[in-house]
Order: sequence, then C-alpha cells, then structure tokens
Amino acid sequence: MDLDPYPNILNFIAASLNGGTSWIGFNVPTAGSMVALAVACVALMVSAFVSGSETAFFALSQSDIDDIENEDKRAAVSRLLKEPERLLATILISNNFVNVSIVLLLNYALTQILVIASPVVNFVLQSVLLTFILLLFGEILPKLYSNEHRLKWAVFAVGGVGSLSHMLRPLTSLMTRSTVIVNRVVTKKEERLSLDDLSHALEITDVEEQKDKNMLEEILKFGGKTVSDVMTPRVDMTCVDWDMTFDQLLATVRESGYSRLPVYVDNQDNIKGIVYAKDLLPFVGKKDAAFKWQSLLRDAFFVPESRMIDDILEDFQKKKMHMAIVVDEYGGTQGVVTLEDVLEEIVGEINDEYDDDEKNYKRLSQDIYEFEGKTQLNDFYRITGLDDDEFADVDEDAETIAGLLLNIKHDFPQENELIEYGRCRFRVMAVERHRIEKVKVKILQDKPETKEE
Repeated sequence: MDLDPYPNILNFIAASLNGGTSWIGFNVPTAGSMVALAVACVALMVSAFVSGSETAFFALSQSDIDDIENEDKRAAVSRLLKEPERLLATILISNNFVNVSIVLLLNYALTQILVIASPVVNFVLQSVLLTFILLLFGEILPKLYSNEHRLKWAVFAVGGVGSLSHMLRPLTSLMTRSTVIVNRVVTKKEERLSLDDLSHALEITDVEEQKDKNMLEEILKFGGKTVSDVMTPRVDMTCVDWDMTFDQLLATVRESGYSRLPVYVDNQDNIKGIVYAKDLLPFVGKKDAAFKWQSLLRDAFFVPESRMIDDILEDFQKKKMHMAIVVDEYGGTQGVVTLEDVLEEIVGEINDEYDDDEKNYKRLSQDIYEFEGKTQLNDFYRITGLDDDEFADVDEDAETIAGLLLNIKHDFPQENELIEYGRCRFRVMAVERHRIEKVKVKILQDKPETKEE
C-alpha cells in the first residue's frame, strides 16, 4: 500500500492536463526542500523590508524628520541620511544578497518537488515564477506601501537598517570609494558658465518685464559686492548715546522710525550693543527710578567692511539677526548694514508704511530729477533708466551720486556748480561740510561734448 498517495494524485492530474503525457511530475517534499521554502519566505520578507526602506528613507524631507517624536529614532534617521551614499550601498548590497539567496533556495526547493520533462519548460517556468514572486512581494508592494507611509516605515526600519549598515561597513566603504574613482574617470568635466556668459545671455534674452530683467541682473552682481557697497555710512547712522535718559531714547526712536538702534559710549567707535524698540514698549509710561534702559541692550554683531554680502546674508540667517556694525581694519565703525539693505540689492527699494517714497529723490519733470547726494548709484540708474555702462569710466569705487560727481570732477564741487557727463547734466544744489547734499539731474536726449572741469 502506498503510504503517500498525494504525489500520485498530482502526477495523475498533471498527466491528464497534458493529454495523458506527464510533462510535469511531483515528488514528496523532503525535509531539505521544506526548510529551503521556509528560509526563502523569510528572505522574501527581508527583501521587502530592505526595498521598502530604500523608498521610505530617500523620500523623507527635513520636516518629516522633525516630526519624529522619539528623539533617539530622529537622531538615528538623521545619522543614516547624513551619509546617503553609504545608506544606498547598504540597501543595494543587502537587497541583492537576499534576492540571490531567494532564487537559489526556491530553485533548490522547486527542483526537489517538481519534475519537468522538458529543460526548456523547466527554465521558463522557474524564471517566470521566481521573477513574479520577487517583483510583486519583494519590490512593488513594499515600495508602494512605504511611499505612502514613509515616516512610519522609516521609524520602524531605522534599527534594522542601522544594524545592516554597521555589519556591511567594510563592503559599503569599498563600494563608495570605488564609485568615487569611477566617477572621476568616466564623468566628463562640467562646463560652467561664467558670469560674463550669463550676463550676455541675459542681454540677448527677450524679457518682457524690465523689473524682472533688472532683478536678474542684480542677482548676477550679488556675489561680487561687499558690505561696504550696501551699508549706511557712519555719517548717516542714527545712534543712541549711553548716557541718554529713557525719555530722550524714546524721542530718538520715534524721530528715527527705526526698530533697532546702535548704542555707543563716548563715540561711535565704541558700540556697546543694540537697543530694540519692541523691548522698550513694556516700560513706556511707567515711572521706576531703579529702571535702567541699558539693561535691555542686545549684543551687537560686528563684520569687516570687506565681507561679501552673500556671506553676511547667511550670517543673518544663522544668527537670526537683522543688523550688523561694519568696522574697518583698525576696529573703527564705518557704518551699519541691515538685512533690508542686502535684500534691496536684489529686489530694489523696500518701503514699509513708515517710509517716504520721495525720501531720496523727486521727479520734477519728464527728464529732470532731484536726488540726495547719498542716493545709491544702483537706485539712480534704476530711477532714471540710464545704463551703468555710460558711467563705466568714472563710477569705479563710487557707491553714491556724490561719489560719482567726485570721480568726475576730481575735486569738491561748489554749490550751484554745473557738471556735465555723458547724457547727464548735474547741478549741485546743496553742499554742507564738504558733503554733497542735493543734486539736480537733467537727462539729455543727445550726448553733449564732454567738458573738462
């Protein structure tokens, strides 16, 4: 009597399906084949775990990481993502090792259980079956799920992936180093556009909005400017004397309209800190003899006048500050620069509800303007529509209209003096203590003959 009739039954069914000829037969599963199937199922789950982890980790944003409540888990996820090449190498090595193991184990188990007469049919059947199982359960399903629940999956998987990364560190290190070498050999040198190339491209580009074109031009120039190019000079700074009374301080704040003011002792070269208008509000109207407004000072941030404005923009972001005191090589105060000053180099003048739109200039007619001498040249060109190339020979090192006139004349102009250059006729309207206060500018249609001053 046959103790195990099931293989015979399966063989009979297979023979019936093949017209009486048994192309496929079944053997009694051995202990080895059953163990191979069990291990292959476990390996398939590991493959799904690793594949899902790849999708989950590389889909995480910084805001997702910040949302992780468990500090240890958050730190572990951040550590893995700090080395993305190593993380990817760990996942790829693990996934390939597991997938090869699955193929070998299932191939062994199916060979023990199935008996297929045709080698071609055997190869095709096993290839299709194994590929389907690996793709569906080891790749597609886990990646679809982990993409929808990436944060949950990453928190769950961080321990296992971290352990794999530690175990496979020698292999991942070798792989990442090999990748770097290969990239150096096969990667073509990238052609980088110079600023001149970008400027030329902008000139020949059809930009409908002049404002957009001006902004793009300012962005190109942004990286080449220093703090001294955009700061408010020392002579125009509004500062607070350490010895002022509280009432005097409030009057200065109201008169200036600024929310932050530098505080000095004796002179402006000895800045002690910054007073914020909002810090004074709780004490307005209160009489307290013991109150010293100097206790409200915040630390001042000092920068050299040669610091690039893109660097100081990063400083403002990191320090969460909006103002810096500009000093020269001897430590003397040269001026003050604010976040607004830096941003205005890109977007142009920024006015709030307290700013006077006509503060630095007035348009008297179609082609006549009146400017303050301290008006920045960038604003002068923007307001008048003049091209800065027209003044390329004389605007070197000049930051304001006053500086431009000094470069043209090579001397201090007298009040009411007329200076012509290019298409502009400048008339100095006011001079105070060797400082040009007001200038009237007439834009000429035709370029006059340049006069020697």
